[in-house]
Amino acid sequence: MTSGVVVDVRAGRVREIASGLGGLRGALIPILHAVQEEFGYVDQPDVAVIADVLNLSVAEVHGVVTFYKDFRRTAAGRTTVAICQAEACRAVGAVALGEHAKRTTGCEFGETSYDGRITLDEVFCFGNCALGPTVQVGGRLHGRVTPGRLDALLGEAR
Repeated sequence: MTSGVVVDVRAGRVREIASGLGGLRGALIPILHAVQEEFGYVDQPDVAVIADVLNLSVAEVHGVVTFYKDFRRTAAGRTTVAICQAEACRAVGAVALGEHAKRTTGCEFGETSYDGRITLDEVFCFGNCALGPTVQVGGRLHGRVTPGRLDALLGEAR
């Protein structure tokens, strides 16, 4: 299968998703979530397809994709690590934990490690404030995470 065929298949599936959800009120966000759910991220060619289906400008769709941090523009690493940086977690060490994570993974928030194994993100509240600092590793929430515990969690993810 050539890359052009893969792009056509993806564009066709994105069009199918957008057409299926296009009748919803405020359909753009659900469509973007559905595309990201299926492909792991919203690629630039997807934006044009969605804009066409919804009769919006590419700039409008692009603006929404780039405004919300929940939408990825590239594929995430094998394991996503999100560290809460909201006030309650910051009060109990989330800033230092974030800096530790950046040093040990070699990437900043919003980046993926060079080997594609870990994507490091910051989140502003998981709703787990009583157990801060809170970290989500591979979709599983962990409370009262120390740098040592984070290293253990990252070790499992590597």
